[in-house]
Amino acid sequence: MGVLYTVLSYLLEFYSIAIIIYLLMSWIPNARESAIGLFLARICEPFLEPFRRIIPPIGMIDISPIVALFALNLAKSGLLAIFRMIG
Repeated sequence: MGVLYTVLSYLLEFYSIAIIIYLLMSWIPNARESAIGLFLARICEPFLEPFRRIIPPIGMIDISPIVALFALNLAKSGLLAIFRMIG
């Protein structure tokens, strides 16, 4: 059970970092059109899209990724707490 806990923790942490990198790439012209940008879009957009539909941008600022990262960290904390209780 400890190995599963560790793997899940690392995967969720990697996914959070991937989302942050994907968001930072929007500040660099044409970065999202690179191979890395397209790969990150493929893995990050399915998670970010529902938040973008629910939360409208405030002016030119899109706060939905912040809410998505908060939700991901909340889910991570909950899942890892469940694994700690089981194991």
